[in-house]
Amino acid sequence: MTRIQYYVASTLDGFIADEHDGLEWLLQFGMEDFSDHYERFFASVGALVLGATTYEWVLREGGGWPYGELPTWVLTHRTLETPEGADIRFADGDVAAVADAATAAAGGRNVWVVGGGPVAAQFLAAGRLDDLLVTYMPVALGRGRPLLPVSEVTPVLTLTGLTRLGDAVEHVYRVD
Repeated sequence: MTRIQYYVASTLDGFIADEHDGLEWLLQFGMEDFSDHYERFFASVGALVLGATTYEWVLREGGGWPYGELPTWVLTHRTLETPEGADIRFADGDVAAVADAATAAAGGRNVWVVGGGPVAAQFLAAGRLDDLLVTYMPVALGRGRPLLPVSEVTPVLTLTGLTRLGDAVEHVYRVD
């Protein structure tokens, strides 16, 4: 059964990027402790959803489109470039329609809400987010882009797993 999952790294104080959308705080840790875990997660993904800021960051900093031909929805009101060979679909409006389309395109695999926090918060508010997989890194920023900028109190989440990844810890929460 397809699940819609927000898979993300966060600082201990709840930020996923600095105030300039930078990830230097995260990149300093390298990938040694995380690559096998990420590869297992990514193997379960059949479609992606990103916000425009995350999409533009990936295009600018990612060294090419890292998600191959996976169907990808970018939530935006603007016209943005599309990398060659990528299956990008731009959307605005109701995230429930995007969730339905991404779920159908995922072919029984999961939908990864890549980011950012506002996109995940929209999916949660619409009742279309199934899991949060948050890897808390051993660093604090003090300010930046919030992990989950909600406009009201969320439902209680159920902790379903913990995985130690070096000095970081992934918390897996199910949205009930």
